[in-house]
Amino acid sequence: MSSATGTTARTAAALAAGCAIALLYPAAPAGAAGSVHISKIYYDSPGTDNRSNASLNGEYVQIKNSTSRGVSLKGWVLADASNHKYTFPRYTLGAGRTVTVRTGSGSDTSATKYQGRRAYVWNNDRDKATLRKAGGATVDTCAYNNSRADYKIC
Repeated sequence: MSSATGTTARTAAALAAGCAIALLYPAAPAGAAGSVHISKIYYDSPGTDNRSNASLNGEYVQIKNSTSRGVSLKGWVLADASNHKYTFPRYTLGAGRTVTVRTGSGSDTSATKYQGRRAYVWNNDRDKATLRKAGGATVDTCAYNNSRADYKIC
């Protein structure tokens, strides 16, 4: 086999391998540059479930903005499978930031929001969190089905 033929064969083989890899790992969609998404649900607060404010605040959902700009969450809704809802007030989640939505009471900050509930929202064995825009379009969901863990990384 001549040197040119061997080079052509190697080039063709490399091209075929590259195409096969491209099929296994397709290009990320344009929207994959970032999103607002549920990143964690801590559904079984530490200790005994005694409905104290500390215990209620031990369960929470974290929402991350992985985009390069702030996103207004005003009117967005976080809900569980039983349709317990938390509606965001006027609030902008900064670029690269995470907000924690706790079940109990407290003073809202830019990093933590409180639902002000006196009962648990997230079931200790299975549930589903849904994040929707103000108009109702689903942004993200995260479900869990595990009573042996306390949280789920989404």
